[in-house]
Amino acid sequence: MRACVVAACGRMGEAVRRAIADESEIELAAATEAPGHPRLGNELAPGVVLGDNPKAALAECDVAIDFSVPDATLAGLRAAADAGVAYVTGTTGFSDAASAELVAFADRTPVIHAPNFSTAVNVLTWLTREAARLLGDDFDAELVELHHSAKRDAPSGTALSLAEAVAEGRGVSLREHLVLERAGEIGRRPDGAIGVQTLRGGDNPGEHVVNFIGAGERIELAHRSFTRDHFARGAVSAAKWLVGREPGLYGIEDVLGLPPAP
Repeated sequence: MRACVVAACGRMGEAVRRAIADESEIELAAATEAPGHPRLGNELAPGVVLGDNPKAALAECDVAIDFSVPDATLAGLRAAADAGVAYVTGTTGFSDAASAELVAFADRTPVIHAPNFSTAVNVLTWLTREAARLLGDDFDAELVELHHSAKRDAPSGTALSLAEAVAEGRGVSLREHLVLERAGEIGRRPDGAIGVQTLRGGDNPGEHVVNFIGAGERIELAHRSFTRDHFARGAVSAAKWLVGREPGLYGIEDVLGLPPAP
């Protein structure tokens, strides 16, 4: 199985390349970076020269793995859809319009788009949904996420996915209950609010804490990352699962076989 790594010299790109090197069923066949990147033209592995042309990079690949930025991901997806190459992406920060483009490309080639490829984080998402369902409106939901200082989007895609899990567990619309900012005279906490607070600093790969706060008691569900390697291994496992599937947009739950919430 031949893979292209998009944003191959980024933090996650490097972790994905290491994960591929540890696998026997998949090999690095191509690698791309943004135009003007200082390492363009460098050989990242035997026979693999870093380029900036998604179409050329995907020409002889079975799957692409992409942790980049929305514009780069859409360019890669366009090339993958044209070539019939499977696409795994953990890029976050898409606008509604960009998300619609991603869905349209999935009509032509198999795609997995997930905010987080860690098995533990996705189990956390399932637990969060169940906790919200069982606890009901008597417990206020507040989420806190922490990432490294270079992360471009806020809140993180994982934090928003966890907030969505709270909304699903309660049977409500996240858009109508999400609270991202608090400053000044804010008044009483709105009934049913789902709060998400963002912290940025250092080189932290990611921490997410879901608080269900009741009268005199609190449940805390948390995941803390100390490395990016488990994210990368999850993405490589997803790539191996995705190759050969029919076109469509798949979720990480499909890869992990997590049971649907009741």
